[in-house]
Amino acid sequence: MATTLTIATAYAASKTGHHRAQSHAERTSSPVPSSMKAQVRPSVARTGMTATKAESLSVVARPYRSSTITVGASMIANAIPGTNPMKVLGALPGVMFQSNDPQGLDNWSAQLMMHGFQQQEVGMTLDGIPLGEMSYRNYNGLNPLQAISSENVGRMDVSRSAGAETVAATNNLGGSIEYISLDPKDKLGGKIVQTFGSNDLYHTFLRFDSGKLTPSGTKFFVSYMRNDTGMWKGYGEQFIQQVNAKFIQPLGERSKISAFFNWSDLHQNTYDDYSFEMLDKLGYNQNYYQNGRISGYQTAINAAKGIYTPRIATLSDPLDAAYYSGGTNNTDYLGGLTADLALTDRLRWTSTIYGHNQQNQTTWVSPYWPSPNGSPLSDIVKQPEILRFGILSSLRYNIAHNDFGVGVWYENNHYYSPMYSYSEPNLVDGVLSGSLVNDLGHFSHPFAKIFSQTYNTNTFTTFFQDTYHPARNIDIHFGFKSLLNTTRVGNGYLNPDYYGSTEPITSGVGQTIVKPFLPHIGLAWRFLPGHELFADISENVHTYAQSGYKLSTSPFAVLQSAYDASVKTLRPQTAWTYAVGYHYTDHMIAATLYAYRTNFENRLQQVTSGSLINPVSSVANVGGVTMNGVDAGLTIRPISGLEFYNSISYDHATYDQNLTSLGVTYALKGQQVVNYPRFMYKTRLSYNWSGATIWIDATRMGSRNFSYVGDSKAPAYWLANLGVDYRFDHIGQKIHDLNFVQNLVLSLTVSNLANARYISTMGENGNPLSNATGAYSYQSFLLGAPRQFFGSIKAEF
Repeated sequence: MATTLTIATAYAASKTGHHRAQSHAERTSSPVPSSMKAQVRPSVARTGMTATKAESLSVVARPYRSSTITVGASMIANAIPGTNPMKVLGALPGVMFQSNDPQGLDNWSAQLMMHGFQQQEVGMTLDGIPLGEMSYRNYNGLNPLQAISSENVGRMDVSRSAGAETVAATNNLGGSIEYISLDPKDKLGGKIVQTFGSNDLYHTFLRFDSGKLTPSGTKFFVSYMRNDTGMWKGYGEQFIQQVNAKFIQPLGERSKISAFFNWSDLHQNTYDDYSFEMLDKLGYNQNYYQNGRISGYQTAINAAKGIYTPRIATLSDPLDAAYYSGGTNNTDYLGGLTADLALTDRLRWTSTIYGHNQQNQTTWVSPYWPSPNGSPLSDIVKQPEILRFGILSSLRYNIAHNDFGVGVWYENNHYYSPMYSYSEPNLVDGVLSGSLVNDLGHFSHPFAKIFSQTYNTNTFTTFFQDTYHPARNIDIHFGFKSLLNTTRVGNGYLNPDYYGSTEPITSGVGQTIVKPFLPHIGLAWRFLPGHELFADISENVHTYAQSGYKLSTSPFAVLQSAYDASVKTLRPQTAWTYAVGYHYTDHMIAATLYAYRTNFENRLQQVTSGSLINPVSSVANVGGVTMNGVDAGLTIRPISGLEFYNSISYDHATYDQNLTSLGVTYALKGQQVVNYPRFMYKTRLSYNWSGATIWIDATRMGSRNFSYVGDSKAPAYWLANLGVDYRFDHIGQKIHDLNFVQNLVLSLTVSNLANARYISTMGENGNPLSNATGAYSYQSFLLGAPRQFFGSIKAEF
C-alpha cells in the first residue's frame, strides 16, 4: 500500500477509524488610556470593512495590540441566525472558513485557517476562559460553537499575529480569537428569533433579560437555542440545542462579580468524505448508504461482503467509498465565576475560576470488524471525555505614562480517550435480528474495547507587560509569557484482535515543555488624524496534542516503539511573527494594510505508511514553514447608506525542507502549504434605506494544494450570497397592540446564489504526499452545499 503522510488538521482524526491514513476573565491589559481617546474615537476606529451601523468590524487601537480586529454583534446578526460566528470571521482578510453547510455548524466539516495556520494553531477564549484547540475531537476544550449561542456573542477580538501574551492558550502560534459574551440588559425584556430554511431548517432562539433587580444593579439573562436541519444530500439530521445564562452583581461603581454558564447538546449525522476519483465517477451527491429503510442497510451489508452497486464498483477502493452511517454526539457543561475589582483608582484585580466537562461520541459503521451475531458490520464509537478546571488571575496598574499588567493561569485537564465496538443487527432474508444502532442516540453494552489511553495535563503560565506612552499618539509595548506544561499518559490498551498485533500503545510516559520567555513587542503611532502605523513582533509555542490512537500529531497516540524512536527528536512547535500595518479612516473611506512574515519551526507531522486498513503511524519533526503575506482592505462609503468593501489577501506559505519517507524523497520545499490558498478576494456591496437593507457578497477562493508536493489541487471558485432585511423600528406607534415590541426585523437570505459546485473543507483525514501515493483516490475533502434559502423573523421586547 502506498505511503501516506498526514498533518494534524483542526479535526485531524479520521472519524472512519483505522482503515485510513489518520492522520482572563476580562482583558489583562489596561483599557484605552485618556491619552489615546482624542485619536481613537468609536466613529473612526474601523478597518476597511466597517459597517455603517454599530461598529460591526473595527481595528481596536488598544495600547497592547494595534493589530487586533474586532467583529461586533451587528456583523454576526447580518448572518443567517444560528450561523457559527467563525463563519462570519471568514469575511476578514487572511481568514478562510470552510464548511459543507451554509451555517457552518457541521462539527466534522468546520475548518478555519488564518494566514496559513490551521485552527488548532489559533488560541480561542470565551470571556477569558480557555476553549483549547478547536478540533473535531477536542482534548482540552470545546468548539466555540458549543460554548455560546451566536446571538449572545457581543464581539470577537481577532489577533492576526502570534497571539497576545495575555491569552490563556497553549496553541496560539497563528493568532487568537477572543469571544466576549453580551451582558444582561438593564431593562426587563427579551428576544425571539425564528428561522426557516432549505432542508427543513428550524432555528429558534429565546432570551429573557431580568433588567436591574436591585438598586445595586443585579441582573441576569437566560437563553435557549435550538437548531435542527436535514442534510442537503443523503439521509440524516444535524441538531444542536443550547442554554446560556449570565449573572452580574455590581460592587460599587467600578467593580463587579459575574458568572457565565453554558450547556450544549449536539447530535449530527456526518457527510461522506470525498476523493477526486469519487467526484469524477460518482458526481456531487454521493453519501452514506443509510436512507431510513432496510434497503440502505442491505446495501451496506452487501458492500461489506464485496457486492457493490455498479457505480461504486468502478472505484479503486469501493469498500471505503461509503459506509452505512456516521455521526457526532457532544454534551458540554462550561461555567465560570469572575471577580473584577477596582482596588484603587490605578489598580484593578481580575480573577476567574472555571470548569468544563465534555462527553463525546464519534461513530461510524465499519465493514472491517464484524459483530458477534454474524453481521459483517459493527458500530465503532470513539468516546473521549474531558474534565478540566482552572483559574486565571491578573493585576493591572496604571501610573504616569505606563500601563502595567501581570497575571497567571493554571489548568488541570483530565482526558480519557477510549474506542469501543457495538453490535449491529444481522440481516437474513430481509429480516433484522435486532434494532439498528442509532448514531445519534445513546450507546451501551459494547462487545469490545478497541483502544484506550488516559492523559493528565497541568498547564501553568505567567505574563508580564507594560505599555509606555511617551506621547499622546505613541504606544510602545513590551511583554512576555512564561509557560510550563506537563502531560502524563497511562492506562494504554490496544485490542490485539482488532489491530493484529500485540505491540503496546504508548503508556506510562510523559513530556514537559518549559518556555520561560516568549516575548511580544509592539509599537503604534497615530501620526495624523485617522492615520495609524504599527509594528508587532511575537513568539509563541504549541504544546503537544493529545488524541486517540493514530488520530492526530500527538506523539503519544502511537505505538510504544514509535514513541521511543522519536522521543529524542521531539521539540514543541514554535513560531516567530513579524508584522507591520497601516490604517486610515474618515467618513467616506476606511483602508487597512497588514504585512507579515512568520517562521514556523519544529513542525510535527504524522507520517503514515502501510495498509489503509491498519496504517503504521509515527510523529516526526519535519522542519519548518516560512510564511510571507499581505492583507489589504478598502471600504468606500460614497453616499449615505451605500457601502462597498473589497479585500485582497496574498499568502506565500511554503515548506522549508523536502521530506524523505521510506527511502523516497518528496519535493515539498517551496510548495504552498496544504489546504490554504495563496490568494483570496472578498467583496461586499450593501445599501441601507429607510429601514430596508439589501446586500450581496462574493468570495474568490484561490486554488489549494491537496497533496503536499502540489500535484493535486482543489480548483479555485467563486461563491456569492444575497440578503434582504427590513427593520420596523417603531412598530408600536403604528400598531397599538404591538407597542411592547421594540424592534421587529424580517429577513431573507440566499446562500451560494449561483449554485456553484465547489470543494469546501480539505484535509479532514489528512493529506496525501503526491499523486504517486494515491492522492486521486484519497478521501479527505468535503463538498460545499448548493443554493439554499432562509427566512427569519426577529423581535425584541
